[in-house]
Amino acid sequence: MARDLRWDDIRVFLAVARRESLSAAGRALRLDPATVGRRVQRLEEALGARLFVKSPQGYALSEAGQGFLAHAGAVEQAVTGALEETRGDPDLLTGSIRIGAPDGCATFLLPQVTAAICDANPGLEVQIVALPRVFNLSKREADMAIGVSRPTAGRLTVQKLTDYHLHLVGARSYLDAHPPIRRRADLEGHRLVGYIPDMIYDTELDYLAETGAERVTLASNSVTVQLNWVRQGAGLAVVHDFAMAGQGDLCKVLPGEIALTRSFYLIRHADDRRVERLNRFADQLAAGLRAEVARRERLT
Repeated sequence: MARDLRWDDIRVFLAVARRESLSAAGRALRLDPATVGRRVQRLEEALGARLFVKSPQGYALSEAGQGFLAHAGAVEQAVTGALEETRGDPDLLTGSIRIGAPDGCATFLLPQVTAAICDANPGLEVQIVALPRVFNLSKREADMAIGVSRPTAGRLTVQKLTDYHLHLVGARSYLDAHPPIRRRADLEGHRLVGYIPDMIYDTELDYLAETGAERVTLASNSVTVQLNWVRQGAGLAVVHDFAMAGQGDLCKVLPGEIALTRSFYLIRHADDRRVERLNRFADQLAAGLRAEVARRERLT
């Protein structure tokens, strides 16, 4: 039977579960790894269960640890919410919120959207984790994530945020130096830029079929790298319209034939539906993201 559970130990457990390493958790918490290990051991003794399995890859959650993770996350949200309610203006958001997002969204949209939210809520801290992959909200890698498709598994809530648009794009320098492109067949022989095929983590990101190409010559799992290749005149790529804003040297190619529409979704853990601070932040994030996509697309 569990006894003497301490919030500090639960906080350490969550850090190790998310980072799968005592040293990484220690850096995040500003504790030495030995202290982290002792805190985990104390929690395991209080629960009467082993929470982690050590392997060469790090600390993986045991079956008991997986079961405890959701409860620990709920405790974390409850503590954060309680602190928020007792500090300052109850109408303002405080504390730290972490968002996971694909790098295109994280680079071109989230900085200005979250900065505006923080301007209105001076006690709020926002962390953006820009990674080209799906986030594991069950492990609390982030408080919420933005995805390009609806997840089909897990205890999650999903809210469609907005549609966005993409076109085949090239720099003027590239287009001036290569044969004209008047129809899709003219793309043959042109250098294409895109994703590394075996690193496409979501089928919504597979744009090759839209161009009719079978391969790309220059490939990266980063949207930003792809865009910089295009800006340098290295080739053609399917680019987000919102990323083209302010890029006067870029031109759409065959816009009437190659035009894509995709969507952003806000994904949250189902247990967080009752957490008012996250609900309020999600509302502000959704409104801000919709407005920013629309504003930037108008500029292209």
